[in-house]
Amino acid sequence: MSFHRFVLRSLAALALIAVALPAIAQQPPTPSRVRGTIEGVDGDVLSVKSRGGEDVKLHMTGDMRVVGIIKIALAEIKVGSFVGATTVPGPDGSQNAVEVHLFPENMRGTGEGSRPHDLRPDSTMTNATVAESIAGNDGHTLLIKYRDGEKKVVVSPDTPVVTYVPADKSDLKAGAKVIALMTKLPDGSFETSRVSVGRDGTTPPM
Repeated sequence: MSFHRFVLRSLAALALIAVALPAIAQQPPTPSRVRGTIEGVDGDVLSVKSRGGEDVKLHMTGDMRVVGIIKIALAEIKVGSFVGATTVPGPDGSQNAVEVHLFPENMRGTGEGSRPHDLRPDSTMTNATVAESIAGNDGHTLLIKYRDGEKKVVVSPDTPVVTYVPADKSDLKAGAKVIALMTKLPDGSFETSRVSVGRDGTTPPM
């Protein structure tokens, strides 16, 4: 390769890097979750004691969405229901449900698919439609199907089952259990645009 061609290729590579870096820098921060108990609300700042013991202060955005979480019976989940299930692999290769949540009809299709989850090590979150519900001696097996596949989920009698209900900022009171989606801002502070809050003493299990 001639020196001239080498210089041209090097300049072209540098130009691509120069274009790519601003695009990378402009990508929004990836949200994470904090699970814990509300310690207090001061204006637009929500103080949460995480389940790991950390004190987290979250700036509540103006368009923040609040949803309530209540316990329901597994019998309320029917064939055709759209659900979310956090599962961990069992010793026999089965997918054991850590929790199951029933989406109301206006949330059907939310996050459809299966992906790694941060609730427990090796846990997976799958949002899908119930195709079969089979009762067994040790609980239920749900066959859930999504666009790219399907999964059999074993739901034991002890598995928490919940659903979403309307809620608002007035439900964010000291002592309430929450899961807050949080984003770290460039100044190191955190903000939240969505909070799921347990109603009637419920701890959101997701």
